[in-house]
Amino acid sequence: MAANATATALEDRWRDILTVHARTLCEIDRALHPHGLGASDFEVLDLLAAEAPRHGDQCRVQNLVGRVHLSQSALSRLIGRLEKDGLVERSVCVEDRRGVYVSLTEKGRALHARVLPLQRAALERGLGAQA
Repeated sequence: MAANATATALEDRWRDILTVHARTLCEIDRALHPHGLGASDFEVLDLLAAEAPRHGDQCRVQNLVGRVHLSQSALSRLIGRLEKDGLVERSVCVEDRRGVYVSLTEKGRALHARVLPLQRAALERGLGAQA
């Protein structure tokens, strides 16, 4: 009987986590939508701002793969959209032609700075009561 109660408690906890995640993701999407971004778009911009903080700094796409919770192909498509919108630039790694670098453009840095408070406020609304 105790094993059954433990399994039920774990399932309930898992569902609570999924509920908080979904609610917070929707909150972020709503906040960023007027600026042409979704939560995943922002996550890539935010990681790039942290990994490559100065103009001209670059980050290998491979370094982003495990951090954005997207498949490599989905991440490549997302970066392609951000590049088309002028928010990031891609370049080939000279040392390893298979590697690709990505960096924020000035437009991308400006947009990130403008929406960062909106994303953080959405996180607070979604997760603030959880802390």
